[in-house]
Amino acid sequence: MSLKVAVLMGGWSAEREVSLVTGAAVSNALKAAGFQVTSIDVQRDMGALLTRLFPKPDVVFNALHGRFGEDGCVQGLLDILGIPYTHSGLMASSLAMDKPMSKRLFEQAGIPVAPHIITSREDVLAGDVMARPYVIKPTNEGSSVGVHIILEGDNDLPFDDASWPYGDQVMVEQFIPGRELTVSILDGKGLAVTEIVTGHKFYDYDAKYKDGGSRHVVPAEIDPEIYDEAMRLSVLAHDVLGCRGVSRADLRFDGRNLVMLEVNTQPGMTATSLVPEQAAHVGMSFEQLVTWMVENAECDQ
Repeated sequence: MSLKVAVLMGGWSAEREVSLVTGAAVSNALKAAGFQVTSIDVQRDMGALLTRLFPKPDVVFNALHGRFGEDGCVQGLLDILGIPYTHSGLMASSLAMDKPMSKRLFEQAGIPVAPHIITSREDVLAGDVMARPYVIKPTNEGSSVGVHIILEGDNDLPFDDASWPYGDQVMVEQFIPGRELTVSILDGKGLAVTEIVTGHKFYDYDAKYKDGGSRHVVPAEIDPEIYDEAMRLSVLAHDVLGCRGVSRADLRFDGRNLVMLEVNTQPGMTATSLVPEQAAHVGMSFEQLVTWMVENAECDQ
């Protein structure tokens, strides 16, 4: 008898639309693989969600992105219900989404990160809090939501107090010029290193999700020593946070050194997303990838 899989998608974060695309792709692939699939567009109504999760599915495929779906909230609910789910558990999900805490853990483990400070929205709006160029980003969002690069010569900030809905704390970090690299981790092992090439100022939301926004080079055309080190640092970051299943680490390479930007515990999962691309590079189809994720789902009871 095939497993009953509930795919959680949508949600109400800034990444809702991306999650719907991920959820649809995953649902179609799981149906093709022979699973009994129920797709659930999660709304801000836990009673309705609990109703949709009864009777209990065998597994939840968590295709939610962003806050409340990626930061440990849904993971905690599923732990209480005793339903195995894909991707990382509550603690790792929470740590990865909390950028200041994850950077602190990376530093303690010897993983290089960009110099950074945590400051207030008011201080950022009042003037430079770090020598330019620097990056402004929310402390707990994904998909480059709310990220801005402040360069020499920029006269105004690209937002004001009314257009910064991401809380009072802001992360400001030194901008690392160079090449954008990413490594997918599956079952504690790195799949490959991809270089992301884009004509945008950086790998922003549009570069990630709009047609023609970026080009993926896999395997990345970099020195073997840098390639191996990117893989090592990414696996180490995955382990330091306590991730499980699938994650993706994003790095910058300035020509001499690698810098860890962040670990994404709920990376995009369409057939052309970075993780499936790297899985295909090592001979694993999209259908095989999502099947593996379902068969290796866990929960903390």
